[in-house]
Amino acid sequence: MKKNNIYIIIAALVGLGLGYLFFGSSTTSTSEDGNKHTHATADELWTCSMHPQILKNEPGDCPICGMELIPASGENDSTATNQFKMTENAMALANIQTSIVGNSTVGNSVVKLSGKIKPNEDKTYTQSAHFNGRIEKLYIKSLGETVQKGQPIAVVYSPELVSAQQELITASKMQNSQPKLYEAVKNKFINWMIPEKEINDIINSGKAKSRFTIYAHISGVITSLDVSEGGHMMDGKPIFQTADLQTVWAVFDAYEKQIPILKVGQEINITSNSYPNKILTENITYIDPILNTETRTVEIRTVLNNKDNLLKPGMFVEGEIANTDKTIGSQLNIPTSSVMWTGKRSVVYVKQAGETPVFEMREIEIGANNGTSYTVISGLKNGEEIVTNGTFTVDAAAQLQGKPSMMKP
Repeated sequence: MKKNNIYIIIAALVGLGLGYLFFGSSTTSTSEDGNKHTHATADELWTCSMHPQILKNEPGDCPICGMELIPASGENDSTATNQFKMTENAMALANIQTSIVGNSTVGNSVVKLSGKIKPNEDKTYTQSAHFNGRIEKLYIKSLGETVQKGQPIAVVYSPELVSAQQELITASKMQNSQPKLYEAVKNKFINWMIPEKEINDIINSGKAKSRFTIYAHISGVITSLDVSEGGHMMDGKPIFQTADLQTVWAVFDAYEKQIPILKVGQEINITSNSYPNKILTENITYIDPILNTETRTVEIRTVLNNKDNLLKPGMFVEGEIANTDKTIGSQLNIPTSSVMWTGKRSVVYVKQAGETPVFEMREIEIGANNGTSYTVISGLKNGEEIVTNGTFTVDAAAQLQGKPSMMKP
């Protein structure tokens, strides 16, 4: 909302200036008494710089805002509905600059992809609870902690285990006469992931323990912690999740037009913002068979060695893939200054070929923001000329001439 208010204020100020610039002052004549009088030709129309929908056959005030009306364009306008003309002088005074849309890479020999570092999901592990209990002590407190296999994780009180121990002690005394019963009761503790040493301690002491220690089943970095000290854990529910960050995924989004050049096993050169001078060359290991219908992209990924722990999940990376087919995978990149973006619509102004500057408002679909440029998905063609500086001024000129604009499609 604030952006729209600022835009309206800017448009109003620019509109006042352009009104005078584009249309000039009214035609005047000097009578015999030396006074100047304004004359309006019979077919001349008058409009409001703030409300170009107002058109009158004579000068006066705008019925909406009360501003003085200015002459509307008196040219024989043969342009299309979404096109309008500007003079060379007006363009020069407003510092309106244009440039020709070109491919993002020279000769289209390289296709660039943007992506992120993510944990290797093939190396993630979820440790779940195998019995119900209350967590008396929790040794891991936050995400990002590193745990080692066999490390104590928590101390738990479980009434379920207390009663089961009595059964185990009784069965152990009958193991000679009832060996199968003894093995069945003992296997229950093994399935609960109770260490063999603790089971033997219970049998040898003949006393039930009120507290049990849970140990980590695998080494890794904690990526999810689902319990808290003093809370309860439930059989089958996760306690925490770990990821082995010795290897990570580099995940990229590729547009529809780039899909034909992508193949599993293809080399990709990867750089990151954190280490711009370090280039990692790997092979594509996966291409998503399903297209994302919202972004019109497919996900591709590769596995990166991360034994030095330099690559952190969430880092932005850029990939480059050699394009052997010059007719496929080309991208159009345009400066961010050329795009008028409302959140839902992205608009540029295209300059038509010819001696007189004629501009056309064009709605386009944009992709990744590369810092100073946007990737164009659709709406523009290679070789077209667009406004790259003074876009708001051109949009204000369109409003003054009653043409469709960003704020008034």
